[in-house]
Amino acid sequence: METTLCNGDADLIYRFFPQLDARQREAFGRMGDLYREWNAKINVVSRRDIDNIYPSHILHSLAIAALLGPVTDGTSFMDLGCGGGFPGIPLAVMYPQCTFHLVDRVGKKLTVASAIAQALDLDNVTVQHGDASECRDKYDYVVSRAVMQLEPLVKAAFRNIDNRRRDGNRYDPGLICLKGGDLAAEIAAVHRPVMEFPVTEFFPLPCFELKEIVYVPNTRR
Repeated sequence: METTLCNGDADLIYRFFPQLDARQREAFGRMGDLYREWNAKINVVSRRDIDNIYPSHILHSLAIAALLGPVTDGTSFMDLGCGGGFPGIPLAVMYPQCTFHLVDRVGKKLTVASAIAQALDLDNVTVQHGDASECRDKYDYVVSRAVMQLEPLVKAAFRNIDNRRRDGNRYDPGLICLKGGDLAAEIAAVHRPVMEFPVTEFFPLPCFELKEIVYVPNTRR
């Protein structure tokens, strides 16, 4: 485990994703200031944590990209309970060839997500105010970050997950969520196969020691 503290700016993103092109680097470089500006108007990140926007929110969101690796053009994502745009906005920058549909019940949070997507010229992002059950479309992956307990999250997400694997993608369609703490009881309650990956497998930083990526493929036990 590296001793580097979990702080820093966009250089932290470039360090773990050196393959980023100039447009992606510019977007990640601007993202922190955009969130700080909007957070002063509409609170979507704890005010105590806004100075850690890059490690705690942007890089954390990109753990999903670290797991998935390269994905096929046209791969579709739904961000269920996106809040101010995590993990959807960072992932949309990482995968400009993919589409991202961000859903949340809280309109003011979507205002922030939409404004930041527009400021970064992310034409691969759409937003929906309301419940995910109101969306009838199917997606390759539903992603989420600290939204709810795993079992109800699986029920909510799987209404919108396709069952056809897209050629070239490392993982079958499914739910990929970011969670923390001891997940044994949550995983035991889910009647589907569940895979768990420590975030530190991809980002060996102390602040991610208790963080997990949970993947639930569209396959029943």
